[in-house]
Amino acid sequence: MKSIFKLTVVLLLLPFGMVVGQNTGKISGDSLTLNEILNEVIHNYPSIKKAQTDLESSDAKIGLAKTAYLPNVDATAAYTLIGPTSTISIPGLGSFQMNPAINYSAMLSVTESIYDFGKTQKNIAFEKQSRELAGLSVEQLKQKLSGMMVGNFYSILFLQEAIKIKDEEMLTLKAHFNFVEKKEASGSATKYELLTTKVRISANESQKTDLLNALQIQLSQLNSFLGKSQDTKLKVKKELFAPQIMASNDSLFSYAFDHRNEIKVARQKTELANSRLGIVNAQNNPSLNFIGAAGFKNGYIPDLAKFTPNFVAGVSLKVPLFDANRSKYTKIQAQSEIKGNVQETDLTRRAIVNEVVESKANAETALKKVNLSELQLEQAEQAHALAETSFKAGVITNVELMYSYTAVTDSKLALLKTKIDYSVSLLKLKIALGEQIY
Repeated sequence: MKSIFKLTVVLLLLPFGMVVGQNTGKISGDSLTLNEILNEVIHNYPSIKKAQTDLESSDAKIGLAKTAYLPNVDATAAYTLIGPTSTISIPGLGSFQMNPAINYSAMLSVTESIYDFGKTQKNIAFEKQSRELAGLSVEQLKQKLSGMMVGNFYSILFLQEAIKIKDEEMLTLKAHFNFVEKKEASGSATKYELLTTKVRISANESQKTDLLNALQIQLSQLNSFLGKSQDTKLKVKKELFAPQIMASNDSLFSYAFDHRNEIKVARQKTELANSRLGIVNAQNNPSLNFIGAAGFKNGYIPDLAKFTPNFVAGVSLKVPLFDANRSKYTKIQAQSEIKGNVQETDLTRRAIVNEVVESKANAETALKKVNLSELQLEQAEQAHALAETSFKAGVITNVELMYSYTAVTDSKLALLKTKIDYSVSLLKLKIALGEQIY
């Protein structure tokens, strides 16, 4: 029962996340590294691909903003029947028709902005900054997804190794059962000792069943991440980090502030708000436009039916005088957004400090536990070796011998967990610092 309790605690402490994927992965094989899994997920996961399509949309918005520099060209043709028509009579000369009853024309028109006092330039700059923000959001999503994959990967690794430990324990228990069975047949051991060994074997099988079930769930999640069939059999390689020297907190904070996408996103939002304010300030700027048109039409005196070439060319200046205070309130809104982004940046910095401190503390604590667990395992193995000798000599009972071996198994599981905790904590620290782990 003690082992089952410890095992349950271990499984609850291991982080993992469930995400449903749809793409077919490219990787295959018996043993996958964390890098292989991360690269496959990052390049093929649906949410990443969707975010990348947002970048394409941002590129289109930049192109749309630049179209303000290009002319608008229209071709029009018209056929019009009007009535009555105007006529004029001149004594001695007769009557003259001033306009034809049937009018037809073909025209090519061009309108182009000559100068808009910075409005188009500010719009283009705004869309470019929006694209940078979308790119940062994609990287932020990749980091978040990587963190989820770390939990899933190391959950699978723990379960794989724990099953191996249970298999080793089962071999030892069965060998011990055979030994006790022979002693019972010769009368030097009781049926209770034999029954106790059977119960211990049964408990081991039950624990292994729980481990296999948990492993199946985690592998199902991995297959979902990779977009593979749920029947795909996968294994992960044993990847554990060696002890590393930690930098000072100030150095870690400084590095995180320079590399975390959240800080970059907050800064980019501030720049975007400033650009939006610039656009608002430029809304009421004048605009100078060229207007030109050329084509053919009838209706010119003296031959009203003749299809005559004609043209129009000019320059227009538009100066907004009053916009019903729309720009005033839009400017207030933009200024409030800038102030809010400043506060958001400060909150982000504080959250990053907490994440770095927590991840570093967890890594340091896990490393201390690794050293303690190694010592406990060594002590448990020596105690079991002495117990085996004592049991063969008849000094201790079968129950005491099995307790000593249970201590060895529990120590192996505890050491495995602390090593995995240390590796996960280091990776979480890297993520907290803004390092790209994929």
